[in-house]
Amino acid sequence: MPRAIWSGAISFGLVNVPVKLVTAVSPKEVRFHMLHDADGARIHQKRVCSADGEEVPWEHIAKGYEFARGRYVMVTREALEALDPEATHTIDIEDFVDLSEIDPVYYQSTYYLVPDRGAAKPYALLHAAMSKSGKVGIARMVMRTKQYLCALRPVGRAIAVSTMQYADEIIPANDLDGLPSASTKPAERELRLAQQLIDSLSHSFNPARYNDEYREKLLHVLKQKAQGKEIVVEERAERPAEVVNLLDALQQSLAGSKKKEERPREGRAPSVRKAAPRRRAASRAATRPRRSRPAA
Repeated sequence: MPRAIWSGAISFGLVNVPVKLVTAVSPKEVRFHMLHDADGARIHQKRVCSADGEEVPWEHIAKGYEFARGRYVMVTREALEALDPEATHTIDIEDFVDLSEIDPVYYQSTYYLVPDRGAAKPYALLHAAMSKSGKVGIARMVMRTKQYLCALRPVGRAIAVSTMQYADEIIPANDLDGLPSASTKPAERELRLAQQLIDSLSHSFNPARYNDEYREKLLHVLKQKAQGKEIVVEERAERPAEVVNLLDALQQSLAGSKKKEERPREGRAPSVRKAAPRRRAASRAATRPRRSRPAA
């Protein structure tokens, strides 16, 4: 079981439910380190002053806010600590709302709340009450010197808490450039075919149907590379010509979806075989991933 990273209590009205916070997700991103290509040794980064080019020790590192291009106001750690929100160790529910009223764009990170010692009964009561009412608790909490807006909701037998963006952090969709105007309306036949295509691709949501194909292929390549095998990446087949006519595209998509058999989605691993001498140089370059970012 994941270790608790925060402990406190859920507070709503006069009810207090002691809880512990544990992570609900485990990111599977493949991370890389920067290495010297000549000897494979790690690369270390230094904090260098842009004015004199000298390395700066941590005790002389300060924080600054850029209020104009190239102009900063310096803030001491003591001043920032004085502004830190009070660590109340409570998740104070202010309102209960319908889950359907919260747009997913507001969600950040999700955690689980588990009852602390002796709090199983009030925890179960809050869980049952939210489940029966279909409501979600909107609350505030302080974690690691930062105040969060968050949403509490029942998930299985647990209560999950999701940190949220504040309203002024969301860019209104209507502010975007290039959106279709209100007068842009699809033809009836196109709309009907689009709805049929959506219906043919509709399923109950099952997260196990979807996997990170890029990560699986990358890990396969790295494993084979670590075993000293040469990796030959097969050339990708050319994509068929795009259908320019929207009506034709809808009709072809609908015909293809009807023929498609339902099966689990599996990432296809690249083939591994001994590379021919003339392709060794190319195969070495091909194993360098394109989308990864080096970790400091």
